[in-house]
Amino acid sequence: MNPLLLIALQFSNRQAITGLQPLGNGLINDTYLVTTAAACFVLQRVNRQVFPVPELISANLLALNQHVRQKVGAKLQLPEMLRTNAGQLFYQADNGDFWRAQSFIADTKSLETLGSSADAEQAGFALGHFHHLFSDLDPVLLHDTLPGFHITPRYLSHYHKVLRQASIKDPYCGDFIEQFGHFADMLEQAKQQGLLPLRVIHGDPKLNNFLFGITTRRAVSLIDLDTVKPGLVHYDIGDCLRSCCHVEETDEFNLAICAVILKSYLAEAGSFFSPADYDYLYPAIQLIPFELGLRFYTDYLEGNRYFKVTGPLQNLQRAQGQFRLTASILAQEVEIKALIARLRHDNLAPDGSGNA
Repeated sequence: MNPLLLIALQFSNRQAITGLQPLGNGLINDTYLVTTAAACFVLQRVNRQVFPVPELISANLLALNQHVRQKVGAKLQLPEMLRTNAGQLFYQADNGDFWRAQSFIADTKSLETLGSSADAEQAGFALGHFHHLFSDLDPVLLHDTLPGFHITPRYLSHYHKVLRQASIKDPYCGDFIEQFGHFADMLEQAKQQGLLPLRVIHGDPKLNNFLFGITTRRAVSLIDLDTVKPGLVHYDIGDCLRSCCHVEETDEFNLAICAVILKSYLAEAGSFFSPADYDYLYPAIQLIPFELGLRFYTDYLEGNRYFKVTGPLQNLQRAQGQFRLTASILAQEVEIKALIARLRHDNLAPDGSGNA
């Protein structure tokens, strides 16, 4: 029997499996949609090179689901963890691979690009509502499933070590990192100074991790919760905007889409935003594409060990695109800061706290 089918049967509640196909285009884990006579579910092999202790992911997802179930009026649905036929939250194969399953949220789809400003508004709402739902969950109750994730100074330090051993280098990427490497510690310094508190973050809110209703086109869920952890919401905001506002044909940053997303986000999350939170919005917007470009380029120099690639130059091309996107953000600094100032004025009460 197909080994993958044998693994899927571990989570099938003893139902016959009638379909098994790849799902999504994630760069880290392997994901499949499993169909049984009773229901569909999502099966995933967790990449243990990236997540060395995947059991912590399961513990975090349980904590999130328990917290949401206590909320009245929650407007997002989270995938539920499924147990094996033996009652476990995961299945470990003989070769050490770690498999887990989650409920499939039906009648939804993910988007690779925004189709309208209404889609952008829904993305901003979903991220803001996610942060709002967990704003009263103590972040220290969650495990850090990926230590060092979004700690840009560490990525920069590792890059310099890799660079010294690299035999092939790209002048554009190298020069860009050299010129703008001072971005790296902006948010971490603010965290260390107590200006930005730790909160519950998604960790990877790129556009295709939002689920939209097929008929309603409304945001229904945020998925791929492996990177949920204590962190800075600014990393999430920056990553969402990096993904949603990236015009891939030209690597430009779409300011109009940024305005829609931020306004919608703050309508949900603005109640806990402080003046310092607003101060560091622009640094977050410019940092995250720089960070991702840095990670792509480092992986290219190391022989493409981390991100999945379809060719040896793909990570280099990804890095170049992220650095061009960063350059577009820098070219629109005045306009982006003016947008943030307007939103800040509209949302902050006269005493500087919460929504007006």
